[in-house]
Amino acid sequence: MSTGKNIMHRATYKEAGVDVSLGDRCSKIAYGYAKQTFSSRKGMIGEPVNIEGGFSGVLDMGDFYLVQNSDGVGSKIEIARLVGKYDTLGYDLLAMVADDAVCLGAEVISMVNTIDTEKVDPRITEELMKGLTKACREQNIVIAGGEIAEMPDHIKGMTWNASAVGIVEKSKLITGKNIVKGDIIVGLQSRGFRSNGFTLVRHILKGDKKMGQVCLTPSVVYHRCVLDMVGAYKKKRIVNIHGIAHITGGGIYNNTGRILSKGRKAIFNNLPDPRPIMKTLMEMGNVSETEAYKTWNMGVGMVLICEEKEVSKIQKIADNHGIKSQKIGYIQ
Repeated sequence: MSTGKNIMHRATYKEAGVDVSLGDRCSKIAYGYAKQTFSSRKGMIGEPVNIEGGFSGVLDMGDFYLVQNSDGVGSKIEIARLVGKYDTLGYDLLAMVADDAVCLGAEVISMVNTIDTEKVDPRITEELMKGLTKACREQNIVIAGGEIAEMPDHIKGMTWNASAVGIVEKSKLITGKNIVKGDIIVGLQSRGFRSNGFTLVRHILKGDKKMGQVCLTPSVVYHRCVLDMVGAYKKKRIVNIHGIAHITGGGIYNNTGRILSKGRKAIFNNLPDPRPIMKTLMEMGNVSETEAYKTWNMGVGMVLICEEKEVSKIQKIADNHGIKSQKIGYIQ
């Protein structure tokens, strides 16, 4: 029997082609096998430190820890192709790796990148690398190398990935183990989607170039701002931060949960309004609030957890970097 109401279909990340739960299973499988290699360096320089839920890998180098990770711009590059503009993607690529490393308090010193493409294009390469170079120079990071692979039989379009290397003094490693009940959660605001959830973005846009232009807003790179708080290598620590989470795929709830020990829970009672473009796409695709917060950062690109007395210091340093911040919750 018809009710006479027009029930609009709700767009989901899974419908768009990404199964997050399946991805999590595959990540656990991959990490399980990676851990089987840890014993290979036991008692040697470069012995791995097992940090469950961390955003980067950690190796013991004697006087300091070496931090490594890899990531990419994902399908945001398809939005760039739609619009014909690639010069902002360098900020997204650097943010994905540098902001993962700084979650451990690590200063990124270098990165390498790989372009896998259906057909090489000097103009596109120029735009990509010009933007990446600008972003790296702002963060004092060296591009140590890279690779461009033309694979017409295997790649349709283009992918752009990177790996980063950072260092952190052992006394400054941030793992989340010091997070306690009553700690305050401070959110560093984002400009837009950063580099996650773009399969759902593209599913909703359906080739809308005008909206695509707005979705290309480059990511804020939080790396240098956070280092000014926790102290770059051999520099003084200004703020005592207990835990840091980079809000990437999986949203604010899942990513914050990664750094919390058993018995700790993040309560978010003062989240900022989502970016206007996010609200627009939620309306266009009839995306539920639950689905949006599972898929996009919704206006918070990084979470810092600390005692109440440290909050004002965080906000002052963030302001100096032109980054908006606010208290968004607490630890229960």
